[in-house]
Amino acid sequence: MIRNIAIVLLLMAGSACYAQSNNPQYDAKLAKKLGADDYGMKTYVMAFLKAGPNRLKDSAARAELQKAHLKNIMRLANEGKLIVAGPFLDDQDIKGIFIFNVSTVEEAKKLTETDPAIKAGSLVMELHPWYGSAGLVEAFHLHKKIEKKSVAE
Repeated sequence: MIRNIAIVLLLMAGSACYAQSNNPQYDAKLAKKLGADDYGMKTYVMAFLKAGPNRLKDSAARAELQKAHLKNIMRLANEGKLIVAGPFLDDQDIKGIFIFNVSTVEEAKKLTETDPAIKAGSLVMELHPWYGSAGLVEAFHLHKKIEKKSVAE
């Protein structure tokens, strides 16, 4: 009986050690830097950018607002607060997405309030907590290496 218990305990201890990392490529230092959990994931906030009630008719004013919107996107990305942003290419009410590198909807709401298109009512944002790869944090740094021109200029 004691022998059986000892074997079970040894098996449990061995499987616990194995469960710590069964990935030979696992980089604990990088996982910590990116805020990854044991699955390499973390919490973000995803925003769906939707057409707002104050869509500008004047093309020059619309272009100016779009430029200010893009500059704000770049500022948030440079601060590490926004890691994914982009428009949808079909003509629907949902115009694009943001993925904010924050863990609460409240934090993301404060960031959305800095957007000129939100302030003008041209866009509204629908915010949702989202669980995704912590590796997304590195996407902006990779993008900087492959971008010939900035969308904000």
